[in-house]
Amino acid sequence: MAASNKERRTCSKGHEYLKSSDCPTCPICEQERKPGSGFLSLLSAPARRALEHNGIITLEQLSTYSEKEILQYHGMGPASLPKLRAVLQEAGLSFKN
Repeated sequence: MAASNKERRTCSKGHEYLKSSDCPTCPICEQERKPGSGFLSLLSAPARRALEHNGIITLEQLSTYSEKEILQYHGMGPASLPKLRAVLQEAGLSFKN
């Protein structure tokens, strides 16, 4: 088994965690920040942050973008699209063509 090169870090809130990448995000803070409901709660943390960073926090806002535009955001992957399509359809909305 390969040796792990994870380093122990402490975030500004005092959470201690192990991380092997340069990503500064604290996984404990990120879990605490995850919404309990709504379409953003269905997404992975990187996908959720990608939408939030681009000001997309409602389904109405999401429906003004095409799938291709959404996939351009760093952190958004193709695995999130079926979830987004489903919640848009439930709300009577869809991605822009």
